[in-house]
Amino acid sequence: MSGNMESKNESSMKTFELSEKVTVEKVSYKTRYGITVVADMYLSKDMDESKKYPAIVIGTPYGGVKEQGAGIYAQNLAERGFVAIAFDESFNGESSGEPRHVSSPDIFVEDFSAGVDFLGTRPFVDRNRIGAIGICGSGGFSITAAQVDPRIKAVATASMYDISSMIRDGFGKTMTDEQRAQTLVQLGEQRWKDFENGTPEVPVGFPGEPADSIPEGLDPISSEFFEYYGMGRGHHPNAGAAFTITSSMSFMNFPLMNYIDTISPRPILFIIGENAHSRYFSEDAYERAAEPKELYIVPGARHIDLYDRTDMIPFDKLESFFAKYLGYKNEQSSVLQTEI
Repeated sequence: MSGNMESKNESSMKTFELSEKVTVEKVSYKTRYGITVVADMYLSKDMDESKKYPAIVIGTPYGGVKEQGAGIYAQNLAERGFVAIAFDESFNGESSGEPRHVSSPDIFVEDFSAGVDFLGTRPFVDRNRIGAIGICGSGGFSITAAQVDPRIKAVATASMYDISSMIRDGFGKTMTDEQRAQTLVQLGEQRWKDFENGTPEVPVGFPGEPADSIPEGLDPISSEFFEYYGMGRGHHPNAGAAFTITSSMSFMNFPLMNYIDTISPRPILFIIGENAHSRYFSEDAYERAAEPKELYIVPGARHIDLYDRTDMIPFDKLESFFAKYLGYKNEQSSVLQTEI
C-alpha cells in the first residue's frame, strides 16, 4: 500500500498535542470500491473494552488530512467517552487510490459508510449507536452519506461547505450559465491533456513547508485558508489542499444533499462561525432539512476557527448532542447532566 499514499517522513505528525487521556491507533479498512482508507482511532484510556460504546466517524476539511482538525475532534470526543476515528479521504493522505489527489462526491460519501462498516465491527462499539461529524467539505459528504445509510444515527457538521454547489454555482451562487459552460469546455480540454500526459494535472496547492506570512494579493477567502494550510497553524506535508483539475466534472454533475429531508427523524446539528464566509451553506441546508435539526452559531468564529480553535469549537454541545441521540451517558461528565 505504500506506493499509493504520501510517503513523507512527517506523515504521522499531528498539528496538535496528543492528550494523555487517550490512546491513538492507526487503522485501515476497505471501501466498497476496494480503496484502503487509513484512519486514526482514538480511545479513552478509561474505557473498558469488555463493554460497548457509541462511536463517531469524523471527516477532514476539504483537502485536509486526519492529523489536522479531524484529529482534534476525534481526540476531544474520545476524552468524553466516545470511540472516534478521523480518516483520510480516498486518493488522499495515507489512504490508497490512484491517481493521487482525485476528489469524488460519490467516493468521499462512501468513505463515511466504510468508516461505519469498520466501527460497527469493533467488539467494543455498539453498532446501533454510531454518528458522524463532517468538517468543511466533509460536512456535505457526511450528510449525503446519512441520506442512504440509516446506520448513521446522528450527524453534526462544522463550517460545512457544499462542494457541489461551490463548483457548479460558484461561491455565493454567482456563477453564470455562460461561465459554467466555458468551465466545462476547459475541463474537456484538460481531459485531453491529461490523457496525452498519462496523468491528471493537479494545480499548485499550499507550500510543502510552512510559510512565515500570507502572500500579498490573495483574496480574503484564500488568505484565510492560507493562514491555516500554508502556515505553522495547520500546515501538514500531506495536506496541499489541491485536487486534480478534472475532479470538478463529477461535482458539476452530482449535487450533494438533495434528499437531506429524508434523514429525519435522525437529527442534524449544523455548527457555524458567526463570521464564517461559508455560513450560507449551513443556513441553506438547515432550511431544507427536516426536524430534528439545530443551527448552532459560535460567536466571533471564522470558517477555519472551527478546524482547530479548541477554545471556540463547542465540544460540550457536540457531546450533549451525540449523547442524547446515541443514547449515551458518561458518568464522569457534568455536561450531560445539565443538558440531557
